[in-house]
Amino acid sequence: MAARPAGRPAPPWAGWRYTMPVPMTERPVDLRSDTVTQPTPEMRRAMAEAELGDDVWGDDPTVIALEERAAELTGKEGALFVASGTMGNLVSLMAHVPRGGEILTHQGAHSDQHETANHAVVVGASMRLVAWDPDGRMELDAVREAFRDPSDVHQPITSIIVQENTHSDSMAQPLPASYVGELAAIAHERGAKLHIDGARLFNAVVALGTTASELLADADSASFCLSKGLACPVGSVVVGSRDFIWRARRARKLLGGGMRQVGVLAAPGLVALRDGPGGMIQRLAEDHANARRLGEAIAELPGIELDPRRISTNFVLFRIHGRAGERADDRRLTRLFLERLATNGVWMIEYTRDVIRAVTHYGVDVADIDRTIAATRAALDDVREMTPVAVAVADGGAT
Repeated sequence: MAARPAGRPAPPWAGWRYTMPVPMTERPVDLRSDTVTQPTPEMRRAMAEAELGDDVWGDDPTVIALEERAAELTGKEGALFVASGTMGNLVSLMAHVPRGGEILTHQGAHSDQHETANHAVVVGASMRLVAWDPDGRMELDAVREAFRDPSDVHQPITSIIVQENTHSDSMAQPLPASYVGELAAIAHERGAKLHIDGARLFNAVVALGTTASELLADADSASFCLSKGLACPVGSVVVGSRDFIWRARRARKLLGGGMRQVGVLAAPGLVALRDGPGGMIQRLAEDHANARRLGEAIAELPGIELDPRRISTNFVLFRIHGRAGERADDRRLTRLFLERLATNGVWMIEYTRDVIRAVTHYGVDVADIDRTIAATRAALDDVREMTPVAVAVADGGAT
């Protein structure tokens, strides 16, 4: 990498916690996210050979085919190809929620924590958060109690419930159709909608041994990412009724998301959504197995706080403890561990405060998992016996 010219400031993202600027002599095992997947050779060929039109005019045949396939898989009337999961959630909120309405979702939800307050800036809606249990579910009575009183002029009107599936912060627990149906019933009896943020919807499908149409049967809309475990380079899909999709399409245009010959990006999605071993859905089971292999092994290491029985899909979330058994509350031990791990050729991230995340995905195989286990053991050996003063010094802090 070329050196930055003298006097030029570092870019704003320099030092961002997701970057791992460690020189590597071999390919790293990149477990920061399943967004780092590379498209398959067949996807690359499909992109090069895609039949194209102008999607804003509605005549890109590859996009049309992808949207029809997504609607078929999810049991919905229509679908819309969008640039990202964030855009998918945003256009869904724009289509469902009136200005001044309120969004009811769970604490830590992607729409709340990771989408730069777009619900407030673009939708003009407030957001109310409900606690969730270890299985990633909001308690149903708490959801009912969180609804606003529409007869009170002082309160916003609760317009929608948003639920992630899989639920990221609970170690990506998959939520069954029965729970989705219960949420939908609460929403519908109050005149509200239910949107499923299904960034990793098909991980839930595979983990539960069900279908996307069954999981979404009671939901009014959903979005799912093509660019995570399904290994496409770009894109997400929004699904729902024809009327909803029309409103979402208008919202996409408002955001500048109307693209032209975008079949080159939709083509990998058609490959990913095939049935059987020719697609990318069935193979998600490999990622789940690799996550369990990793979690079960590192859970046995001294200083690791992890219950491997909670690994249901492709997330492994854990904490590390110092030599005295205390949690690394000042985050220094966590950061130092991640640096040592990167030096050993494995990339993970600090996901939430003191919680480390490893995500398995296409391109990570059993040999990579075994390499990760060895690197984790070595990094722990490096940092776990350090005194608090030594940790502070190594992390660049004062003694």
